[in-house]
Amino acid sequence: MEAEKIAVCDEEGIFLKVASRQEVHGKGYWHETFHCWFVGRKQGKDIIHLQLRSKDKKDFPGLFDITAAGHILADETMEDGVREVEEELGIAVSFEELIPLGVIKDQIHENDFLDNERCHVFLYKAETNIAAMYKLQKEEVAGMMSADFSSFYDMCMGTSAEMEVEGIEWLPGGEKAAIQKSVSLKNLVPHGKHYLRDVALAIKSELDAFK
Repeated sequence: MEAEKIAVCDEEGIFLKVASRQEVHGKGYWHETFHCWFVGRKQGKDIIHLQLRSKDKKDFPGLFDITAAGHILADETMEDGVREVEEELGIAVSFEELIPLGVIKDQIHENDFLDNERCHVFLYKAETNIAAMYKLQKEEVAGMMSADFSSFYDMCMGTSAEMEVEGIEWLPGGEKAAIQKSVSLKNLVPHGKHYLRDVALAIKSELDAFK
């Protein structure tokens, strides 16, 4: 299988060259990614949807993460990023339905994994019954959870240590289990502190504009 080819850029987004995904993460090259956060309403409150990464994932297995995200390959445009939503969640969305929140830089450096991303962040306002529509790519996603956005915001801003999540997890045997529990930042993929703060601020600004 041919290695994925990713466009390498500088920190400001100027194209430099094409490299394999392994080289990009091994040498810490800057590159462009697509991040899509789902929000919705439940019982009169704003909620945010998080994916639970599969325990079979090479990187950060079993941790909570962005609703859907992925790399943009060298021969793709940012509009092609919506394929990640359909591949991972089974939800077909058009690029025009997404609300752009801008480019937010994210850096995750752990041992020999050096991930420097220019994240093109988007917001999607999901249907109330979105949980019933998920068709998860089990190799990638083990479950989907939601949390009150205010709790997520407080945790990202450092004013709260935990938040409550609830949703469905697919167990190894294939059966579904209802989950409700408290999680902290230790249960999330270790995105850069500034990334989570800036994402939370951008989403809050967008939600406040519609009130």
